[in-house]
Amino acid sequence: MLDLIGTVVLVAVIALCLYAFVTALPISRAGRLAIVTGAGAWTGLAAAFAAAGQFANTNAPPLIGVFVALPPLVTAVAAIGFPAVRAALLAIPLPTLIGVNITRVVGVLFVLLAAVDRLGGPFPQSAGWGDVITGVLAIPLMWLVARAPDSNSKIAAWNAFGTLDLIAAVTLGVLSANGSPLQLISAGAGSAAIQDLPWALVPAVLVPFFLITHGIVFAQLQARRSEACVTA
Repeated sequence: MLDLIGTVVLVAVIALCLYAFVTALPISRAGRLAIVTGAGAWTGLAAAFAAAGQFANTNAPPLIGVFVALPPLVTAVAAIGFPAVRAALLAIPLPTLIGVNITRVVGVLFVLLAAVDRLGGPFPQSAGWGDVITGVLAIPLMWLVARAPDSNSKIAAWNAFGTLDLIAAVTLGVLSANGSPLQLISAGAGSAAIQDLPWALVPAVLVPFFLITHGIVFAQLQARRSEACVTA
């Protein structure tokens, strides 16, 4: 039952986040179509690797790490190398970037997986409750930013917490993977469930997406500080 619920919820979250992000970008329809197509292909590729058991293959480097790191890296390189890309990302409204993180309340599903012994150790508690806290705090913060856009310190604190939550979750997931050469934590099922569908969509698709949103928020805050220094 949890797998069925997870499939429906995660697909809905991915679709909602992608729609909100793409529609907020000040780019052409062709550009939006290209992003949606690329994101769809990436999600399909992640699902195919998970279905084939490649994320659980302990005889190879942790492939899931590539899925986590590559999208943020590509986005950062594109933003640095192409001014038009950088301008489009910096133009996304902060309430949108914060608001999509509300969907991270679905992290409670990791806690439920731990309750039925499909995840174990500190990983599901950190990843689950960290996401819930980030998502819940995003609700009042989005409201605050919409009315007081200069709330930089509150935005920065929330952004740092949300980013560190993702980094901690990925780290604990890798260290809890049973049979992995990188395993340092032995705790029952460890992070086994996220190596299979539908849960593999979290680290392979949603985690890199949320890392990108946090990176854009950080860049927007930096741009604000730079502008303030220039006008001071």
